[in-house]
Amino acid sequence: MLHLSRWAEDLIIYSSPGFGFVELADAYATGSSLMPQKKNPDSLELIRGKAATVLGKLTGMLALLKGLPLAYDRDLQEDKGALFSVVDTTREALAIASRGAATLRIHQERMRAATAQGFLTATDLADQLVRRGVPFAQAHEQVGKLVRYCADHRQTFADLSAAEAKRFIPSWDSQLHRVAVSPEDAVIRRNVTGGTAPRQVARQIAAAQDALRRSKKRSSRRSR
Repeated sequence: MLHLSRWAEDLIIYSSPGFGFVELADAYATGSSLMPQKKNPDSLELIRGKAATVLGKLTGMLALLKGLPLAYDRDLQEDKGALFSVVDTTREALAIASRGAATLRIHQERMRAATAQGFLTATDLADQLVRRGVPFAQAHEQVGKLVRYCADHRQTFADLSAAEAKRFIPSWDSQLHRVAVSPEDAVIRRNVTGGTAPRQVARQIAAAQDALRRSKKRSSRRSR
């Protein structure tokens, strides 16, 4: 439920007008009673709220246990109501989360446009300079000054002329320009375990699917 709550919070933020990255299906959102234009992510907010209740029950049981000796006491009968309600709540939250995710509309172009903000490739620029033999501290300083210049002039890396970039990174060339303006390459470049490269993401998805299959098999055997 903690994981679900954080996932729901991300989608609540990303579905807000300021981001507009995703949009919930109408079946998992409601209109506002006051504002005609508003679409409330009620399903996600309820998952987030239910998570608080579940965590509260866990805290209650821990508080109960801390005062007990290492033996069974009648106080422990309180765990039944907490456990059964939490299991029901978690199952319902998982079902709603699954359906909400399956019907989620993703605005890829809006997300891609957002990657131009915040100088996401700055670290990649510094890494590329290091590959060319520039000490990291020096590369960090050069890229940092370039970022400050862009921020002061309300520019992105894509807006820079070669002459402007060379003022801060003397070795600036077409290769560094490609690194600076390609968040996609930055994602692909992190091809290590747990990284963002598509190959690594696919591996993690496959591992999760395999874990689910094994879990279902164990549950099936126990039910027999």
